[in-house]
Amino acid sequence: MSNATAVELRSCIYLDQLQPQTMCYLGSWIKGRLPRAGMAAQIIEVAPGLDIEALTDVALKHDRVEAGILFVERTFGYLEMHSLSPAAVKSATSAVLDALDLSGRDSIKPKILAKKVISRVDGQHAFLINRNKIGSMLLPGESLFVLECQPASYAILATNEAEKAADIKVIDYRMIGATGRVYLSGEEANVRAAGEAAVAALEAIA
Repeated sequence: MSNATAVELRSCIYLDQLQPQTMCYLGSWIKGRLPRAGMAAQIIEVAPGLDIEALTDVALKHDRVEAGILFVERTFGYLEMHSLSPAAVKSATSAVLDALDLSGRDSIKPKILAKKVISRVDGQHAFLINRNKIGSMLLPGESLFVLECQPASYAILATNEAEKAADIKVIDYRMIGATGRVYLSGEEANVRAAGEAAVAALEAIA
């Protein structure tokens, strides 16, 4: 694949170990192979979106990885692949980057657009959020951490690192589209610790 088509590498995100809630949320909506907790995963986001098709072909033919997400939306394309073998994930990713004649450092750095801890969520507020979520239930009285970022795919990195850091519930994370969004809930101290971990993970790249 030639880079003459000016493919933009929007993100190239490696997750060393998918955390249980992050993995289960992913498994609730993806149409490809289901991941398991502890697997290594790679997320690649590109523009134009349709270029992800050729890149998926490169990855799957290069090494033994399983594709969970292959999605082309209006502007961007997304690939998520995973394996019990971190080496296989890294090898397939290297093949994709070679096809693009790019490195992971050429990806867009994450930008945090908004972040907030909301203490003791009201019952009506919890009800409204629960109407649109896919993950765990937000309960009245819990604290809520919300984050919005660009590119959208960085939302899964923020969520995965937050789950590593503290005992929280993953209410929702959206990793496809113009912006990514993360919703985490629990006891206030845990939510704040998880939020700090999520922000730190993104800022470490930026």
